[in-house]
Amino acid sequence: MSQPSSDRTSAAIPNAGPDFEHLLAQDVVIEAATGDAPTGAQVISPDHSPRAPQLGAAPVAQAVPRAGLVVGNDLQREVEQLLYLQAELLDRKLWQAWMDLFDDRGVYWMPVTLEQTEWEGSPSIFAEDKLMMEIRKGRVSHPNAWSQAPIWETNHIVGNVAIESVDGATVHVRSRFHLMELRRDTVRHFGGTYRHTLARDAGGALRIVLQRVDLFNGQAPFDYVLQIWV
Repeated sequence: MSQPSSDRTSAAIPNAGPDFEHLLAQDVVIEAATGDAPTGAQVISPDHSPRAPQLGAAPVAQAVPRAGLVVGNDLQREVEQLLYLQAELLDRKLWQAWMDLFDDRGVYWMPVTLEQTEWEGSPSIFAEDKLMMEIRKGRVSHPNAWSQAPIWETNHIVGNVAIESVDGATVHVRSRFHLMELRRDTVRHFGGTYRHTLARDAGGALRIVLQRVDLFNGQAPFDYVLQIWV
């Protein structure tokens, strides 16, 4: 004759008390955690905590990326060449030439979280119009800018360029990037998504109206803050 389940449990788990045996005798066992006992990832990494939503902000549903539009080769190539040029100018520290890629109303924005939809009234890592870009350029170019000494180097890789929509003279683009930064003997890596809103100027050239930069490791701890655009 087989043993009752509670007897088998007691034999297998010597310290199992009657309350524990009662729970195991049920078909489904769900026991709520008591107190502040860690659960989930916190059991493995006690300092882990889930990202809290912004105070007062409703959750924003993340849109599923769509395949890029099938556009003429000329437009696709023109957009790609603009993004590649932007990366080259940043790596060569040609700040003014990089800034000239922006429209007069252009904004460079790096939000803190993916959920952010605007930069007014909420913190951002970068939220700069052309005037603020000029101020940053002057600061990092100053002879006494010790954060820039010794000279440091960066290397950008841009890919996965997809044109999401074209509305007249306005083009919306999504792409991926990877940045390697060398400062003294330390190498840091940054990666994420670019979202560009481009518009044609009076001469027909594409200019950046908005560049949104979502760092996938933007909330990681770093020894020193970003000094220049990513």
